[in-house]
Amino acid sequence: MAKIVIVGDVGGCADQLIAVIGPMLEDPGTLVIQVGDLIDRGPDSSAVLAFVQQRLDAGPGGWIQLIGNHESQYLGSEPFWPQQLTPGNAELLRAWWMKEWLRVAAAVRTAEGEELLITHAGLSVQAWQDLGAPVTASTAADLLNTRPEPLLWNDRGPLWAEAGPDVYQSWLDAGVPVPFSQVHGHSTIVNYRRETWQCGERIRQRSTVDWTARHTFTRVGGCRFIGVDPKHGTTGAATWSPLILDDAVLLT
Repeated sequence: MAKIVIVGDVGGCADQLIAVIGPMLEDPGTLVIQVGDLIDRGPDSSAVLAFVQQRLDAGPGGWIQLIGNHESQYLGSEPFWPQQLTPGNAELLRAWWMKEWLRVAAAVRTAEGEELLITHAGLSVQAWQDLGAPVTASTAADLLNTRPEPLLWNDRGPLWAEAGPDVYQSWLDAGVPVPFSQVHGHSTIVNYRRETWQCGERIRQRSTVDWTARHTFTRVGGCRFIGVDPKHGTTGAATWSPLILDDAVLLT
């Protein structure tokens, strides 16, 4: 059992990451899973990468780093962000990928027994079917960590799918049981700054929001979809928190 801390998109906001996560790392029983999009948009992607490199160098068991679509442009997909990383930082990401320090997915079991698949953008029904319709979060994570192509780079795959229309709506329309719960970053069904919804009514009826922590919770069938992207923007969110799971178990 461990305290598992799931960190949403950082987007180059080093100060926000270090201020909130740094103190948590003083507890040796804490495992951090970061969902990707460490870089771009914010003021200091280099400092974010340096901080994560320190955690990865500290050895296994403390930090699991997932890949986001912003990292993917240095690893196989086409560049899309106008301000590219320095050559040294781009090479750092490629080294993480080659060493398998950069993963596609993780899976955990909460103290209540809920299995959670953790990816950058979430797994839609079509992506799940393309994986062979795995029935557990741990199997789905293992399959995703084989880096299946072309699913990995697909614009509705686990690095790019939009939460509302691509992920949640696909499960609402599928007519099949949702096999496990999911945690994702990348996009959200609300506007945190304005405290307004930006999703269809069927999704909104099934959803709640923690406006301070910047998490959304959407129930489909007997499972949940938890969005943890705090939408830091260019300057960082005034308030945000990671998703903290006490007494959880890492399955992958």
